[in-house]
Amino acid sequence: MRIVVDANVPAADDTFGTLGEVVRVPGRDITAGTVRDADALVVRSVTPVTATLVEQSRLRFVGTCTIGTDHVDQAALEASGITFASVPGCNAEAVVDQVLISLLTLAERYGWQLSERRVGVVGAGNVGSRLLHRLQAMGVACLACDPPRAEHEASVGFHSLDELINQCDVLCLHTPLTHDGPHATYHLLGAQQIESLAPQTVLLNAGRGGCVDNNALRQRLERQGDLQVALDVWEQEPAINAALSTLVELATPHVAGYSLDGKLRGTHGIYRALCRTVGLPARVLPGALMPPPALAEMALATAMDSEDALRLCMRAVYDVRRDHDALSLAASTQGMSKGFDSCRANYPLRREFSTLTIRLSGGAQSLGAPLTAAGFRLADG
Repeated sequence: MRIVVDANVPAADDTFGTLGEVVRVPGRDITAGTVRDADALVVRSVTPVTATLVEQSRLRFVGTCTIGTDHVDQAALEASGITFASVPGCNAEAVVDQVLISLLTLAERYGWQLSERRVGVVGAGNVGSRLLHRLQAMGVACLACDPPRAEHEASVGFHSLDELINQCDVLCLHTPLTHDGPHATYHLLGAQQIESLAPQTVLLNAGRGGCVDNNALRQRLERQGDLQVALDVWEQEPAINAALSTLVELATPHVAGYSLDGKLRGTHGIYRALCRTVGLPARVLPGALMPPPALAEMALATAMDSEDALRLCMRAVYDVRRDHDALSLAASTQGMSKGFDSCRANYPLRREFSTLTIRLSGGAQSLGAPLTAAGFRLADG
């Protein structure tokens, strides 16, 4: 079996290599010619899987090691008799980690407390639901907006987007990108909604770039400069709006979910799906792929402000400012498109908050609840 795999998929040889020949290709370089003689294709979000890509191939399986699937024409795959698989939730924890450190970084920069803000979460799927759970456990007031879910779960207490815009200090977008239907999300935050945001609103998008009208956002920031914005996803990736990237507080190159843990869960999930498709047992266990973290434990011994403690521990694992600076440098030296893709292709090793155990003693013992809520483990004893 010949398996074409995006070069950025980790542990491909350890997993797919047990099933056949693995051919690694950069995601943006995968073409119809690349997959013509392949039996399986494993991609990430940068490869558009279209009818043209697959129609002349012998593919039996396509898998994407991502939560999102808007880059895949599933109807075309079905018409060609090709089995499709994705891995919803594989990197959701990593995205939530990125959102939390982004919010706490903006809070530090502008002198506000996250615990005193009301956060509106748009999209309560794999990422949004986890974000809501962690924020609420941290004592942060939240409102959720998810119209498709509200139709079936009205008792849960979902709110409209307008209510979130009017009532929340922070707006976090975690929706898929859809262009049609009653709940289309393309330009969900269009010019009208962006103009409705109150001054000093925090806007964070780690869902899909097309859910926010990037031109309208750029115009608002150029004209007023009164929003605190963190964008991990953009319209027209990798040729994103360079002017907008210089106006936002945190500009990162679609890497919110790029933890090693999330990537390996994605790899293993697609490996299992391919095994099912070809009728072979999945002999590689997920634990065999996961290396120990470089920093396994740290100790806090004195009392400190809980949000300062959260920033300290989070940055010991992952500092979002590094990704912002990397994109800025890469864009200035390579141009935006090449720089954006270079950051993704050469992304440094990153683990999730849950891989770090915190040992508390003395006055720091009062920090157990917020640290646990944020996703860290506490040492016993």
